[in-house]
Amino acid sequence: MASTLENEAYSPKDVFILSGQSNMAGRGGVEKHHWDGVVPSECSPDASRIFRLSAHLHWEVAHEPLHHDIDTKKTCGVGPGMSFANAIKDRVGTIGLVPCAVGGTAIKEWARGEHLYENMVKRARTSVHLGGEIKALLWYQGESDTLSQHCAETYKANMEKLIHNVRADLHLPSLPIIQVAIASGDEKYIEKIREAQKAIDLKNVVCVDAMGLQLKEDNLHLTTESQVKLGQTLADAYLTHFAPQEPCVASS
Repeated sequence: MASTLENEAYSPKDVFILSGQSNMAGRGGVEKHHWDGVVPSECSPDASRIFRLSAHLHWEVAHEPLHHDIDTKKTCGVGPGMSFANAIKDRVGTIGLVPCAVGGTAIKEWARGEHLYENMVKRARTSVHLGGEIKALLWYQGESDTLSQHCAETYKANMEKLIHNVRADLHLPSLPIIQVAIASGDEKYIEKIREAQKAIDLKNVVCVDAMGLQLKEDNLHLTTESQVKLGQTLADAYLTHFAPQEPCVASS
């Protein structure tokens, strides 16, 4: 049975945009351009509560790898999206994930007018037209900007511009943004990028840190286990800062 759902038949209510580069797209379990197919229990599909917006702009049951039809030039594996969704599903409504991340992309490629940015906005808008409400943007990117001093020095301004632009273009001036401070990249400028990420001081923008999570042998991508942990960390940040408070249970 096909997993794609008719848009009219089902529409997730709480939408989360997943964007950035390869560690958001997910390389967990990928070796030599082959994904091992291992899906941890924390990343299991939930056919009644967790959906994804496909490349063809249809809702379907979400399952790993979430970015298989988005980040098409590389082999995708486990990312943080499914463990994030499973960790928040008991506190929020039915979840719609909107994968947008593409590996090897620098922040300048996410500027307004560039294909990646415009596609992200288009996909986000479509999720709203299909009945969803965007709750947050999860952003994990920056490794590609550790390659030059110029990229590192301009990262903070470019990231802040991205936040302002996406909020304006989605008409969500207070859209929650949860960004990940990178754990890998060129040693020369990784700390400058991390400092820039942690220094962003805008309303409803929080930063979680990937440093310390285990990397694969390539010293660039998170392992499957690390992706699970990152998803849960992102979930904790969302539930702490942005989710509705748990309903009070009346005492008997």
